[in-house]
Amino acid sequence: MTAIVIQGVRPYGEDAVDLVINDGVITEILAPGTGVGTIIEADGLIALPGFVDLHTHLREPGREDAETIETGSQAAALGGFTCVHAMANTDPVADTAGVVEQVWRIGREIGLIDVRPVGAVTVRLEGTQLSEIGAMANSAAGVTVFSDDGKCVHDALLMRRALEYVKAFGGVVAQHAQEPRLTENAQMNEGELSGKLGMVGWPAVAEEAIIARDVLLAEHVGSRLHACHVSTAGSVEVIRWAKSRGVNVTAEVTPHHLLLTEDLVATYDPVFKVNPPLRSTADVLALRQALADGTIDAVATDHAPHPHEHKDCEWGSAAMGMLGLQTAFSVVMETMVEPGLLDWRGVADRMSVRPARIGAVATQGHALEVGALANIVVVDPDARWTVVPEQLASKSSNTPYAAREFPGVVVHTFFEGRPTVLGGKIA
Repeated sequence: MTAIVIQGVRPYGEDAVDLVINDGVITEILAPGTGVGTIIEADGLIALPGFVDLHTHLREPGREDAETIETGSQAAALGGFTCVHAMANTDPVADTAGVVEQVWRIGREIGLIDVRPVGAVTVRLEGTQLSEIGAMANSAAGVTVFSDDGKCVHDALLMRRALEYVKAFGGVVAQHAQEPRLTENAQMNEGELSGKLGMVGWPAVAEEAIIARDVLLAEHVGSRLHACHVSTAGSVEVIRWAKSRGVNVTAEVTPHHLLLTEDLVATYDPVFKVNPPLRSTADVLALRQALADGTIDAVATDHAPHPHEHKDCEWGSAAMGMLGLQTAFSVVMETMVEPGLLDWRGVADRMSVRPARIGAVATQGHALEVGALANIVVVDPDARWTVVPEQLASKSSNTPYAAREFPGVVVHTFFEGRPTVLGGKIA
């Protein structure tokens, strides 16, 4: 096969080189303009390892009106992702080997990204009985991440059993931290604004109490715990404390929790309704700092497509969730890179290296060096773009960023050495 040459690209924003790819692997790193093969122009652009998302809702099977594995894969590739973890709250729920293998096989057939199914912790996400964790781990899909995301594993004994189970094969339980009794009928962040708007508040302690309980359980069991979509300053402090004790806990933050605040709820536009809710400015600043210093390990999109009838309605009836795959890199640029909180190697670490390690994805998150698998994203940090919901690849349009201009454009994406996105379009 003819070599592919990414010409004049700057790995991690450093000196320009030609990256030469053969048979899915980086085989040479040469002076710019000297590589021989099929040339892909990238003069002055920045190359990073392909992004890995620990938290994506692809909706298939069961809710193909909102998203399919194909449209979600397209959105991911256009966003610079080469791997996503597909959450289990499908219909049927991904709580058996059969369902996770179905998702995995469809992803492989589409071939734009690596689709890694997440297995449910409990049967039908009901929180009463452990699912077929061992069978899913031993299936062709090789599931390593288990989560009831959308619902909290609120029973402490069940959570302990799940942590014990996954410890046997190095898996991880990814917890949606939400104490259900503290969030009954909750609509937005609890605080002064919720009182003014007359909405039932969603207290920060509902998240923090579950994370605190679970890090103690993880420490007791000696197992791996991952905290999904951390949203409060208090949660950051709990995780920082747990890490200082040597607890094997990791955490993620969504792009929207790095950028958006509860003030947007005053518009009553359901596009801003999300779980966990948008929080205060103080929380947002704490999350940015925690991502910068490594207390929070990863950026994860929590890409949550919904059909228009579930969002184009009154706030109280609207579904929770936002699109995130195609805007994640730009939000990280605006909130973390431009203010100097992360450099390009830091972006690679939080959006590729650590997520791949947490998900135990051996084929992702590799440094851009000779011999590495060629999962690569090429970005233009100087370009800007405006979000047009109808132009996004997702079947749904519930982005909170409509008409917003962002820095940073994903120009090319390479999955296993093959171009999946060229010039900002599916190849």
